[in-house]
Amino acid sequence: MKHSNSAFKNGLRAGEPFTIIVMFLILIGFNSSGAAMLARIVGKAPRSGQLPPVAFGLVFLVLLAIWQGISVTSKAKRQNLPHPWLGGLASAGLAGLAVGAFILVFGTLYQNGADFRQTLYALSPNYVQFLEMQMAPASGAALVFAAMLLSGGLFGFAVDKLQPGRAWKVVSEKWDLLFNSNVVRSVRVSRYFKFGLYAVLVLICFFVPRMWGSYWNYVFGLVGIYVLLGLGLNIIVGLSGQLVLGYVAFFAIGAYTVALLNAPFPHNLMWGFWIAVVIGIVLAAISGILIGLPIMRLRGDYLAIVTLGFGEIIRVLLKSDLLTNFTGGPRGIQDIKGPILFGISFSSDVDFMYLILLAVALAIFIAYRLQNSRVGRSWIAIREDETVAQASGVNTTQYKLLALALGAAFAGLGGVLFAARNQFTGPEDHVMMVSINVLCQVIVGGMGSIPGVVLGAFALKGLPEILRDLENYRLLAFGALLVIMMIVRPQGLWPIGRPVLERKDQDKPSASAVEKKEDPHGDLS
Repeated sequence: MKHSNSAFKNGLRAGEPFTIIVMFLILIGFNSSGAAMLARIVGKAPRSGQLPPVAFGLVFLVLLAIWQGISVTSKAKRQNLPHPWLGGLASAGLAGLAVGAFILVFGTLYQNGADFRQTLYALSPNYVQFLEMQMAPASGAALVFAAMLLSGGLFGFAVDKLQPGRAWKVVSEKWDLLFNSNVVRSVRVSRYFKFGLYAVLVLICFFVPRMWGSYWNYVFGLVGIYVLLGLGLNIIVGLSGQLVLGYVAFFAIGAYTVALLNAPFPHNLMWGFWIAVVIGIVLAAISGILIGLPIMRLRGDYLAIVTLGFGEIIRVLLKSDLLTNFTGGPRGIQDIKGPILFGISFSSDVDFMYLILLAVALAIFIAYRLQNSRVGRSWIAIREDETVAQASGVNTTQYKLLALALGAAFAGLGGVLFAARNQFTGPEDHVMMVSINVLCQVIVGGMGSIPGVVLGAFALKGLPEILRDLENYRLLAFGALLVIMMIVRPQGLWPIGRPVLERKDQDKPSASAVEKKEDPHGDLS
């Protein structure tokens, strides 16, 4: 019984911060926003300015209690405590008790004519009735307490008794055996399988943009542009190990190149999109080399500070009134003409999405080829230890400049596509936060990992749009998800794998080799 009480007490201790978080979410009105998102998922989204059905508010609290019950029970199981589900019951029950008491107190006060909206803006009478499940305060409080207590306890009990971790381990082992079997391995390495996989991927990329509509094509087009930026910065930071914080400058060079060469104002050059693409990429690459030459001896924080200054200098120059006649000044440049290919204009978000997908596919191909080549191995050697790499015969200056040039070229391509798609670019599109976001994208996805860059772009640019239903709490939810992800997977969503020098089945000597080693003169008899 002592150990059971320990599990219960651990659950109470774990429930204290969880209760504070739940109460904070209720006080700021996040409960209704989460319920609205759940209602939208099942097709019952509330109208603008209205609260969702009360059942979704209860479901939202129950989901929080389930998550807490499972996590506390799992931790108690790892500590080998008997009856670990009591911890989940205690933790979820404590939060349910606090929420129930809150509903009872404030529901009763509002019934007596009290109003707390001057100090607690979210606590409107309608919101309090929403928390009460449109019942009497005592009944609503009892319902919420019972629902959170039972859901946390039952799911904790299920985790304790059903042992889903062991079942998942068995399933994963069977999957590994199937995936690494000779038949599946022969299919995976087959040329026809790869061609078929590429064909399916091409068909998906062709039909899906037509199904998305304008809004989602705009969102995922922005994700694609950030994939380009992330691939470029991944070469600079993830592979060659150069911490560059002024990366947005190369993005701005590409955007303003297509704007100056293919817009009626301020110069009316109208050279065409495709010429501007080439010039924008080349200028961005040259700028990468020029900024790299004087900073080759800098490393770490000093390199980051210098490149950060370069990015800010570019932004200030673009915003300066002195250059208004050349760059458009603070107003930016409008009416940038988009691409025209074989008489087809890529003016809509749907059509432009194909161009972005093509650019992303080309950039991923180039990045993969570089990473798996001698150049990529030289970058990794420089990242791990520049002094040792130089002593091994690697021309560190040449390869670091090459990384800066290629990374800047990718950013220039992203800037060209960004400005042409929006038909506008200005100084506020190229602030320091763009560099920070792209760097976070590389870190969240996994340093040096190309699939990680893609996942990082979806996480940092796509997820905030998916969470737009949370309105004012969108960034709060996004930040919380990032913190949880970094705690659970600090190495990134898709970390780069270590190279395997030999296959495992080659490490073990064959039976015939062992026999010959034991009896080297056996054939002489």
